[in-house]
Amino acid sequence: MTREEKSQVIKELTAQLADNANIYLADISGLNAGNTSDLRRACFRANVKLSVVKNTLLEKAMEASDRDFGDLPSTLKGNTSVMYSETGNAPAKVIKAFRKKSEKPLLKGAFIEETVYIGDDQLDMLVEIKSREELIGDIVGLLQSPAKNVISALKSSGGKLSGILKTLSQKEG
Repeated sequence: MTREEKSQVIKELTAQLADNANIYLADISGLNAGNTSDLRRACFRANVKLSVVKNTLLEKAMEASDRDFGDLPSTLKGNTSVMYSETGNAPAKVIKAFRKKSEKPLLKGAFIEETVYIGDDQLDMLVEIKSREELIGDIVGLLQSPAKNVISALKSSGGKLSGILKTLSQKEG
């Protein structure tokens, strides 16, 4: 690979790092062609982009990036694949599901919404991370529940002033 080609790959990797808020580094070495193909299909179904990279080029792209990847570059040893996703926990779910039939891929580290996670022992926690949309849905649900209860109680009390006051005093306590 010429110097110009390496420079172009670093530019492309730097752009991908900038365009993705959720980046996972995994080791998929040792997977045979069939398992690798299965992993790629699983990633595609989960809307996760998977690519194999050269560690030195990815490290240079991380250095060129405006982001702080913390200790993540220290995981760039051996085989490294990068998984990009719009949803923070999607790659973790793909890895966990795939590991039911194989001991790989191993999670090297992840960069999720400006937070760095290092090591395969973080996988279960990453699976549990909720997406922004899931969090907003939970908050809306929590906010709607008390309002629905008050409206329901007001309707059942017949709308009389004494019933309304009684309902509101019960809700405060």
